[in-house]
Amino acid sequence: MRNDTFSIVLPAKNEASSLKLLLPQIRRLFPSAEILVINDGSTDETAKVAIEEGANVVSHPYSQGNGAAIKTGARRAAGDVLVFMDSDGQHNPEDISVLLDLLEHGYDMVVGARNPRTHASWSRRVANGFYNRLASVMTGHKIEDLTSGFRAVRTDKFRKFLYLLPNGFSYPTTCTMAFFRSGFPVAYVPIHAGQREGKSHIRLLKDGIRFFIIILRIGTLFSPMRLFLPISGSIFITGLAYYGYTFMTSGRFTNMSALLLLSSLLIFLIGILSEQISSLHYKNVEHPHNSGTPSDE
Repeated sequence: MRNDTFSIVLPAKNEASSLKLLLPQIRRLFPSAEILVINDGSTDETAKVAIEEGANVVSHPYSQGNGAAIKTGARRAAGDVLVFMDSDGQHNPEDISVLLDLLEHGYDMVVGARNPRTHASWSRRVANGFYNRLASVMTGHKIEDLTSGFRAVRTDKFRKFLYLLPNGFSYPTTCTMAFFRSGFPVAYVPIHAGQREGKSHIRLLKDGIRFFIIILRIGTLFSPMRLFLPISGSIFITGLAYYGYTFMTSGRFTNMSALLLLSSLLIFLIGILSEQISSLHYKNVEHPHNSGTPSDE
């Protein structure tokens, strides 16, 4: 990665105090890197502080969400590699070198995986563990930290999926699953996430439900049968078991048994159809002219 340029993208909303400490550290460690601060409708002096510290600033006229800031940064960045990190002080800039070094070994994305104990509360640790396991099942790959916002990616690969990324906080979920299901190599590096400055903008219940839906949506987009086949199989087995029970007890085939068996067949056929549609997406991802470049957005 030493011969490539890289851009460090920091989405920021009311992070003036943390940027005063973070930006000088980044500039000292990586003097030649492009630093982009995406000011997402801040009401404090986030943009002013970033400019004073020598960063390039792109401001949204109003808050559009963390994912929208990431997409803006990806479109504006000039580097061959994008490094995304939070601007609230959780991520250590010294870990950027670790991500970039591993990217040299043929990976298209390297993610900083946080120690579970660094999550703010036990409920968040439980939620993240559940999402990691569910996403691992949907993609067929072990996902160590689905929601980490600290990652290094190859710019051309990341831009292929800009159209998939939501505007909210679940962009890491979407891009991680998209990379895995498209066959782009992903690696994880253990990191220690510090305590953030200020209050988190993530709402556990509302954003948790959103993460769950996104996992299912992206999973069904890239590998539909991983969702439809288990559901179809479960309903089919239930239908057979219920038929066996009613046959043994009353000697007849009930409407409920028929409904369950037909439902399992329909779900299976929907899965097959979804697989055919999904194959068109893989084809589009492989073509450069459908790569999701800034002009496509």
